[in-house]
Amino acid sequence: MFKIDEPTVSIITAVFNGERHIEETILSVINQTYKNIEYIIIDGGSTDGTVDIIKKYERNIKYWISEKDKGISDAFNKGVLQSSGDFLNFQGDGDGFCSNNAIAEVMNGVDCQKVMLVSARIKRIDKEGGGTLFVKKYEKI
Repeated sequence: MFKIDEPTVSIITAVFNGERHIEETILSVINQTYKNIEYIIIDGGSTDGTVDIIKKYERNIKYWISEKDKGISDAFNKGVLQSSGDFLNFQGDGDGFCSNNAIAEVMNGVDCQKVMLVSARIKRIDKEGGGTLFVKKYEKI
């Protein structure tokens, strides 16, 4: 399973009518090697196939709901209220991690008794997933 001292990472995905990319996002989260993750999906009342895709993976999702909301901020706030993690990660529909080890690499050595914020670089890829459009410069603070 996971080590007792591994902080819990709550990953919150907000989606509305995202059947085109939601499965990629879900797989990006549930295939992480870091196992102390709670996954929350807040759907804004999708009318396409989004909910069917969420249901397909619901055994890997701690909490999900599909209901009308007031936009992405409202959806993320609903997710925060359902979370119990030490750290939060926000994913929109179509977002994902560059590798299955991304969370493990970011959380390596993090002591949640001492650390309040953990951040990683952003990498944007094209819609087909083949080309890198942008990589955020590493800045040590």
